[in-house]
Amino acid sequence: MTAGKLLLDDVRVVDLGDAVGEAAARLLADLGADTVKVEPPGGSPSRRQEPVVEGISLPFAVRNVNKRAVAADLDTPSGRALVRRLLAGADIAFMTPQVSDRLGIGETLGEYGHLVVVVSSPFGRTGPRSDWQATARTLLALSGSLSRSGSPGGVPLLPPRSIVEATAAAQAAWTAVVGHVVRRRTGTGQIIDLSHHEALVTGLDPAYGAQGSAAAGRSRRVRRGRPPADVYPVYRCADGNVRLCLLSERQWRGMFTWLGEPEEFADPAYNSIAARVAAADRLEPLITDLFADRPAAELVEEAARRGVPLAQVLTLGDAVASDHFTAAGTVALREIAPGFATTLPVGFADVEGHRLGIRSASPEPPGTQDTQDTQWPPRNSPTASHTDVAPFSGIRVLNLGVIVFGAEAGRAFADLGADVIKIESTTFPDGLRQTRRGEAMNASFAWGNRGERSLGLDLRTDEGRQLFKDLVRHSDVILANFKPGTLDSLGIGHAVLEAVNPGIVVLESAAFSTKGPWSNRLGYGPLVRASCGVTSLWRYAPDDTESWDGVTVFPDHVAAKLGALTVAAALLAKERTGRGAHLEIAQSDVVLHQFAALAALEAVRPGSAISDAGVGTALFGGVFACAGDDEWCVIDVRNGREAELLRRATAAPPDSQVDSDLHEHVAKWTAERPPAEIAETLQGFGIPAAAMLRQPELLYDPQSRARGTFTTMRHPLLEGELPAENVAAPFGRLAPAPSRPAPLSGEHTVEICTEVLGLTPERVQDLIDRRVIHQS
Repeated sequence: MTAGKLLLDDVRVVDLGDAVGEAAARLLADLGADTVKVEPPGGSPSRRQEPVVEGISLPFAVRNVNKRAVAADLDTPSGRALVRRLLAGADIAFMTPQVSDRLGIGETLGEYGHLVVVVSSPFGRTGPRSDWQATARTLLALSGSLSRSGSPGGVPLLPPRSIVEATAAAQAAWTAVVGHVVRRRTGTGQIIDLSHHEALVTGLDPAYGAQGSAAAGRSRRVRRGRPPADVYPVYRCADGNVRLCLLSERQWRGMFTWLGEPEEFADPAYNSIAARVAAADRLEPLITDLFADRPAAELVEEAARRGVPLAQVLTLGDAVASDHFTAAGTVALREIAPGFATTLPVGFADVEGHRLGIRSASPEPPGTQDTQDTQWPPRNSPTASHTDVAPFSGIRVLNLGVIVFGAEAGRAFADLGADVIKIESTTFPDGLRQTRRGEAMNASFAWGNRGERSLGLDLRTDEGRQLFKDLVRHSDVILANFKPGTLDSLGIGHAVLEAVNPGIVVLESAAFSTKGPWSNRLGYGPLVRASCGVTSLWRYAPDDTESWDGVTVFPDHVAAKLGALTVAAALLAKERTGRGAHLEIAQSDVVLHQFAALAALEAVRPGSAISDAGVGTALFGGVFACAGDDEWCVIDVRNGREAELLRRATAAPPDSQVDSDLHEHVAKWTAERPPAEIAETLQGFGIPAAAMLRQPELLYDPQSRARGTFTTMRHPLLEGELPAENVAAPFGRLAPAPSRPAPLSGEHTVEICTEVLGLTPERVQDLIDRRVIHQS
């Protein structure tokens, strides 16, 4: 790939981080940053993380492609001096709290005033849990995700743990680039105290964020047991399973016709999701019979022709081997360690049609030989100025995006000062505006689209398209997440927009890439998970036939974060080149990128990708019932020392085996105690343990309150205050953006047409009268 496609090719990154820091640095390296990994003599301990194949740790290799490495012993003056020289020439550094303390970076940057330092740890450096031990599974318990996962009436089901590191890494990379934008605008770096727990709470399946049209409304009661997963049902077919995802009226009409237009469902009332769910006992048998004797691939193709969202439930191995991901360039044979090549997902984004992915293998363990080639000239530290400027103030974003991805990608910039204009149609309204009882606003839309303005515009008319092009001349970014080819079919594809404004950055996102045979498939998060093998991993046991990922919104939020990250990188590149960029991100590619280590294992050991248990490091543990109504905790033991500590903490017989004997004893011990007490007791022994929290409980969780994870916001169409994510929580220094409630459709049409486009009031009224534009 040419350097021009590498958006961050003038950015220098030092990786002194944990696994999350390594993965975040890899994201920036994929985008072109010159990234140096600093390891102790003999190599980083993460080089021994399982699974190890032919002496190569697959997780380490995947996290560290596209990097160089240098050895430095931070216990020696010479090692610290080497790292200081690196940091003097760097822009961004990822560190653990221990490393930052060793280098004298605590509450202030000291001599590194130009640097953006992301200090990555399970809970951050503040709050009552700052010194707690954590694993992916205990973080899932504390994030609210575990409480929503599993069979109603059954034991909570731990989601695939690979999601945890990937979600935290996306947040770490995003905050790092935002910090870099601030530094370029103000001349001052900052320390970002990144908490994996906080990233998971706000970035995986947020309690107080955009939740999708199927979850529209505002019900935050504390539910006991797992919620029913009946909105995205899975059906048996001739050769496996398929998942159906009917949301819009148009999709239901396609399904109704496919069923032969049964009289009992002809009533328009069944256009509603709620009505169909209520009639599931009569509707489900009809769909089951329709699908039962036909192969999955045939069903999916016919569904696509009918406009019905349907996907085959594949294993991760089947997904990686599919023709689509090979044709799209999502999966390829690459050398991921010196002399070790395998087939795996290589990257999540395309820039100008070129995949950003693996360019070089992860480095050999560094020696203490000459490290001159890893040194950079020192960065200048200009005098700080304009410290009250929000990172993206002065940037205008035209948001054509819909539902969760569109909301979250737009809000990422609106929260940080950009003028985000949501382009809306009365004919094809955003599904996130759907409400259960016809209310004017729902909390999900209010959370997801706060800070935006709304322009009502009919892009199907010549005048509407021309108004949009006129607006593009005054804008910097366009966000869209339609089926591939939609912008071209509207006459506003990238080539047209680039001719109007060569500096425009266009991000197009869809369920599947434009380059493969699945490009025409409709897709939402549940269908993406099914097609990419995640649904098949979300099971109680590898040989189970039922999956329980039906209520999560993954990967919409994290895909939007990576989309925003790529757009921010393109804006930084534009400062150098004056040119915009055409960016494409498929949500399916994001998912596979996050499961790349497990996919690599499947490639070298076929049949192994039936569970991601092997990616973790737990020796013993799981979900345990506690005293109370549907109360649970997660306990993880990573090694023999922790197993002995667990025996002591629970008064287990010293000779109890780590498997069944200890499990039975611990289960009896936890059953007599509340989960919070269990977690406090075991954490006192240094054992990773956590109570299962439900999403509404996160507001009152001491760690969230101490770190200011949540704030409140008001919307004139919703009663009272709404809890909401506090965007500033991880940043050391961030100017607040002006507060603006989410708009009604077309609420700012007149304002935008007159102030941005310079139209006269008479011209605006004429366009309204002829329905080229609309106002609320």
